[in-house]
Amino acid sequence: MRIDMEASVSVAVTHLVDGVAAILEGAGVVHEDAHSVASALVTADQEGISSHGVMLVPMYVERLLAGSVSGVAQCEIVSDRDTAVVVDAHQCLGQVSSAFAIDLAATRARRFGISSVAVRNGFHFGTGSRWAGALAQQGLVGIAMSNTRPLMPAPGGAQAVVGNNPLAIAVPSEDGTPLVLDMAMSASAMGKIRLAEARGESIPADWATDEHGAPTTVPAAAIRGMLLPAAGPKGFGLAVMIDLLCGGLASGGVGDAVRPLYGDAANPYGCSHFFLAIDISHFLPLAEFRATVGALSSRIRTSRRAPGVQRLFMPGDISARQAQLNEDVVTLPAKILDQLDRSAQVVGVSFSL
Repeated sequence: MRIDMEASVSVAVTHLVDGVAAILEGAGVVHEDAHSVASALVTADQEGISSHGVMLVPMYVERLLAGSVSGVAQCEIVSDRDTAVVVDAHQCLGQVSSAFAIDLAATRARRFGISSVAVRNGFHFGTGSRWAGALAQQGLVGIAMSNTRPLMPAPGGAQAVVGNNPLAIAVPSEDGTPLVLDMAMSASAMGKIRLAEARGESIPADWATDEHGAPTTVPAAAIRGMLLPAAGPKGFGLAVMIDLLCGGLASGGVGDAVRPLYGDAANPYGCSHFFLAIDISHFLPLAEFRATVGALSSRIRTSRRAPGVQRLFMPGDISARQAQLNEDVVTLPAKILDQLDRSAQVVGVSFSL
């Protein structure tokens, strides 16, 4: 049966995780890591963050087969000063090195109160919220950030000089679901633009420029061009500082030393990550902090609404709500599923609906 490529298809979450894991394993990723990465990607789709979901699999597979990403985790601690650790990921999948890093950060934070882990020679780690949130679920403040290849110009510039470097901050809450801020420093993520292209949709004019620096609503032109910083100089300035905290502290790639994700698949991406964990109990009882979070959350969610607004949200509320709605089934563009099928064929495994 032919599937309409413009349509959307609902897929069982367990089926999608197993299918993506099989594709990754076929591309050389060890079994346990393949399932971990697949789960992370599908979770992003469940949360409504499809730009970081399974649409990335074909690119992951291409890089795994080209050798710029390692399917075998070889995370190496290259500097250890108790609360400050540097890890060389040796180009393994970012979800794998990030899991290693936050486990290390959590262990050290419980001992010392605060800890930081910088990762070099890394790869795309998916959503920052996954890693910051995982720390918050352990009763810690979690902070995760990463740098990317240059995608944004300086205010007034016409050349990409800094990435749309993401920042995620998560804190434990009274109801057990962490509050999570997760934002890139551009007006929109490049993944959202690629998703719009896959869906045949236009994009807002303030998301990106074409290669000449003129605003565009055409995803293909934006992909060839540049992203625009969120809030102008504010987003740009934060992106610069994140670049330095990640690549600078890790002795890793900074600026254009980070290569394009969708460039030469044989050329390592070379990004860096930075994770910070804070054990709240070293400052005050965790229950007291949770109560403070709960009180502020309640006050904000129940505050006066503007005309026509039905509900107010705290950071992370919308993603958590989407994840609940998509707990068992996720809906994806048929074109994305077709691309997964093609990747499966390349690595010689079955992927069927």
